Amino acid sequence: MTMTQPIRTSVAGPTGVRRLFAAPAPDLASHLAAFGPMPAAFDEGHLIAELDDSGLTGRGGAAFPTWRKLIAAAESVPSKRGPAVVIANGAEGEPLSRKDATLLRSAPHLVLDGLLLAAATIRAGDVVLYAPASSFEPVARAIAERPDAGRVRLVAARDTFLSGEASAVVSAVGGGPAIPRDHPARLTDAGLRGAPTLVQNVETLAHVALLARFGATWFRQAGTPDDPGTRLVSLSGDLPVPAVFEVPGGVPLADALGAAGASVDGLRAVLVGGYHGAWVPASALSTRLSMQELAPFGATPGAGILMALGTHRCGLDAAAEIAAYLAGQSARQCGPCANGLPRLADVLRRLAARDRAEWLPGEVDRLARLVAGRGSCHHPDGTSRMVLSALTVFADDVREHLAGRCVVTS
Repeated sequence: MTMTQPIRTSVAGPTGVRRLFAAPAPDLASHLAAFGPMPAAFDEGHLIAELDDSGLTGRGGAAFPTWRKLIAAAESVPSKRGPAVVIANGAEGEPLSRKDATLLRSAPHLVLDGLLLAAATIRAGDVVLYAPASSFEPVARAIAERPDAGRVRLVAARDTFLSGEASAVVSAVGGGPAIPRDHPARLTDAGLRGAPTLVQNVETLAHVALLARFGATWFRQAGTPDDPGTRLVSLSGDLPVPAVFEVPGGVPLADALGAAGASVDGLRAVLVGGYHGAWVPASALSTRLSMQELAPFGATPGAGILMALGTHRCGLDAAAEIAAYLAGQSARQCGPCANGLPRLADVLRRLAARDRAEWLPGEVDRLARLVAGRGSCHHPDGTSRMVLSALTVFADDVREHLAGRCVVTS
């Protein structure tokens, strides 16, 4: 999925940013004509070496080196608890993300290629594709076309924010609730039914399929040395053309947003990384979509989500709306989620509503820091990150709201 070998895109401009169209999935013959067959002689060690050289990291949000997860699962086999398990994760519980659903509609064979490669690498006995049922139709048709995919089983993901977290995925595939679980052992050591379990995002697996065909040197033709290849990004918010785009690694935020018709002059800020991400002010949109450049803002590329906030929008209103949603999506397994997040959302709501109580910003800050690092999962951490970022980026809004005004109307 690089600039020289896109999935199904058309060039949107001179920056290398391409729009990914949710066209009907190609049949197997069209897929093979576009990408060629998988290598006839496939060697697991060679694939892992190519993944290592490529610098590919997970595209589901954690950005963990793909080769390390594969080799960790492979080295855990054989297991006394049974053969290994590989799960393609397309749950995409994040409301702002559309990339996985778009990919499953437009290139299911590429995802299946990567899933089956991963299964062969770790000698998996159970091969699962976990995604919302609404994504199943093109995937099921692709499976039916392939003699090598009959063992892939589809498991429906619930439409909840936490359904795509790795331990929640394993719980749901095992018939339990789709909520995060404490797992002192790595999933690659002991996951589904105690067996070594590899959970990989569907975009990551599509990249694996292309790397097996074209290699690490080809992959690095796009992107930067520190952030090679491409990634899919979901662009939403106050944009003329909200859509999924394929962008080179390390693309400036302004270039990615520009492909969707955005003008920097018309924006106040961008939420990078989704609801668990952080805000970047419009004055800093020359920042590149990379771990290194986003770090000063407390952001990461995450799952490739950019939500634009126009100059006509109040930053505190937007942050309060997101915080209220995240409080409602709590797994309610611990105090920080069950009690802390609703309280945090309520205090932020009051500040957004121009309540003039001077203690409100300090209480938002206190509560956000209080819940961070203390939950049973990382849901409080992500919520805290977004809220604290809002207090910084929208400091003008805070001052105006305490005076009973708002910067977008005053």
